[in-house]
Amino acid sequence: MKTRAALVAAGAALMAYASIGLLVGHSAQPIGIAVFLLAVLVGHDLVWMPVALAAGLLIARCGMVARVAAVIAASIGVVALPLVLGHGQPADNPSVLPLHYGRNLLLILLVITAAAVVRKKFARPKRPRDE
Repeated sequence: MKTRAALVAAGAALMAYASIGLLVGHSAQPIGIAVFLLAVLVGHDLVWMPVALAAGLLIARCGMVARVAAVIAASIGVVALPLVLGHGQPADNPSVLPLHYGRNLLLILLVITAAAVVRKKFARPKRPRDE
């Protein structure tokens, strides 16, 4: 419990330092900052949370293997999404993002799905407990 309190205190101190630095900086625009924070709050609460809750509801009915596969696939998808969308690729330098990231992501997701199916199919049956 002491570790949690220390981490909360350190996080609060860092957030206070960042907030003060943001508001008193040379190029601080409090209206723009407030609009950005409001957009993030609305986007999170009205878009992301309903999607996450619906996905959680759907996946809660599945077995452990499917849940683990879904978490792994979602993690990889979040990391790979900027590459798939091509963010940061300048038009004059095709060697910056040279691979077929969409196809590769699809292949990785297929491998995850296949591994989950094989694991589910060849899993050892549960033995009843000795009483």
